[in-house]
Amino acid sequence: MKKLMTMTRQFRDDENGAAMVEYSILIGIITAAVIVMIVGVGVYVTGAWTKLCSNLAAHDSTVGVTVSCS
Repeated sequence: MKKLMTMTRQFRDDENGAAMVEYSILIGIITAAVIVMIVGVGVYVTGAWTKLCSNLAAHDSTVGVTVSCS
């Protein structure tokens, strides 16, 4: 038990712990930003693909060709 208390005091007094917390928060913020960017790109690509399929289907219906976009 005494060893645990000594380690706790050392961790409290050590400033590397504070730096580790700051870096952890920074990594969390960067990770959240990357996830938001990936979702945004996914939404954009899905919309572009849907628009492309709609345009192809409209164009091909005048020609008599069937388009299947899956």
